[in-house]
Amino acid sequence: MNARLKLTDPVADSGQQQHLTFMLGGEMFAVGILGVKEIIEYGSLTTVPMMPDCIKGVINLRGAVVPVIDLARRFAGPATQINRRSCIVIIETAADTHDGSNRQDVGIIVDAVSAVLEIPPDQIEPPPAFGAHIRADFIAGMGKLDGRFVIILNVDRVLSMDELATLAPSGGNDAWDTRAVAA
Repeated sequence: MNARLKLTDPVADSGQQQHLTFMLGGEMFAVGILGVKEIIEYGSLTTVPMMPDCIKGVINLRGAVVPVIDLARRFAGPATQINRRSCIVIIETAADTHDGSNRQDVGIIVDAVSAVLEIPPDQIEPPPAFGAHIRADFIAGMGKLDGRFVIILNVDRVLSMDELATLAPSGGNDAWDTRAVAA
């Protein structure tokens, strides 16, 4: 995994919200840039038994075990078809972790990263009550860009460790003890 884009320099708040936009299944999505740690080239994943279908496996990111989610599967769609532009976006999420911290890095597989865009707050609509192809609680808002909508994801809901753990097949083991995977 050679190609890396570090996104660690916070941008001064100018009243606008910056979002990383990306393509998934032919649609454009966005996540708040402050939660994005980096973007890495899609590489080999280590599969872990007894995980939900949407969890493709884990990667070793500088000594840390990071679960990788197939976002298309998380939205109950078909698995992402990996292509030359596919990449993994590493996002820091709110989580209750085994080490007592409240942050966890999670990777999401996307078809392609588009750009970092500023979306003025007055150009963000509330999530639709119905009609979206993903759960309404996964949507933080609908950003208007050049006459079309971008789905702004609520990453803490989409990547909720508690909810993802309930999707795992029961096998008597703690599905999210990533320390055991690293050993």
